[in-house]
Amino acid sequence: NSLERGPSLSGSEGDLLFLLDSSGSVSNYEFSRVKEFIWDLIRPFTFGPNDVQTSIIHISTTPTMEFPFDRYLSSGTVQQAIRDTQQLMGDTNTGKALSYAKEKLFSNEAGARPDVPKVMVWVTDGFSTDDISEPMQLLKDMGVTVFIVSTGRGNYLELSAAASQPPEKHLHFVDVDDLPIITKELQDAISDAVQANRLRAVDITSSSFRLMWPQVLSQETGYYTLEYSPVDDPSRKRTKQVPGAHTTLVLSDLSPETTYQVALIPESNVHYIPPQTTKVTTLAEEISPAQVLISKSKPHSFHVSWAPTPDSVTGYQILYGPLPGNSVELLEVDGSRNGTVVGNLVPNTTYLVTVTAVYKSGQEKSLSAKRAPHGSARVQEPAGQRAVPHGARAAR
Repeated sequence: NSLERGPSLSGSEGDLLFLLDSSGSVSNYEFSRVKEFIWDLIRPFTFGPNDVQTSIIHISTTPTMEFPFDRYLSSGTVQQAIRDTQQLMGDTNTGKALSYAKEKLFSNEAGARPDVPKVMVWVTDGFSTDDISEPMQLLKDMGVTVFIVSTGRGNYLELSAAASQPPEKHLHFVDVDDLPIITKELQDAISDAVQANRLRAVDITSSSFRLMWPQVLSQETGYYTLEYSPVDDPSRKRTKQVPGAHTTLVLSDLSPETTYQVALIPESNVHYIPPQTTKVTTLAEEISPAQVLISKSKPHSFHVSWAPTPDSVTGYQILYGPLPGNSVELLEVDGSRNGTVVGNLVPNTTYLVTVTAVYKSGQEKSLSAKRAPHGSARVQEPAGQRAVPHGARAAR
């Protein structure tokens, strides 16, 4: 029941931005259901200058901010503001809206705060008229956690690359009438992302992860000491010194399936700031994620790429053939490469491309994409394989 107030998610601090498709490609009915979904999502959070602040940016011909982050500082006033939000119509210029969102998420005038976690929830029908990859990457590089909810078909590969990693936690495909199904899961994930002063790990692979933390030091007032070691072997502790202006760092050359204890110690010559700690478990090498992307399409060829390339891969096998049809060509690529050109293709023909990563352990993992030259790629599940990472929802 929407009127029941769930448990309060207090103790969180962050700027939470909803990027809302307000264009003419969305029906009035869909827009109202999405507003209800956002209304439900924010119910458990405590709003205020030391808690969560929220804002909405409309995707339209020109991006528009519905209200600044610091205008509504109670759950009731935020919910009323969401109810009052009107659809703008216009074009779906998502790339332009993402660039605008990047400015507003870090702008004092928009009420954003300089030293809190930044979270963006983009609700889309899967359609955009301009490029999203570059502005989205800039947002993530600045430490923004990106959740994507696609109520349309959407391009799985494009959206999973756009969302924060891993996609099974940050990307949801769900019909607009089924949005309540994901509310609790997304609430929990947003809560994790906005925990105050929290050291956390993202982009976890078998041999690396990226650490992120709120900025508590500036260049002038000190540096961080970072210590990390396997929980079951503290003697393998490693230490790094990190400049005070940094809020992120990638740790690499790690062992697979190993839990690391990580401590970030702010060394300030102005005042004491308590250390932050976390535990991070690397993935098993066999399940390092692979994404297949088909681009640079020409009448007789296209470029196939995949990412990331874990150290534990010895090589890749690329199988491709026209659909429908039984003829298949095999291309073998060294494990150090993450792309290749597939040529000698028949124009205006749809091809099924399967990339298989062969690991040092002998295990294999496959992922497929379907492509017509000059067309757009679509993920296919190969027989006996699960191409969509477990946990991500497929479009109905």
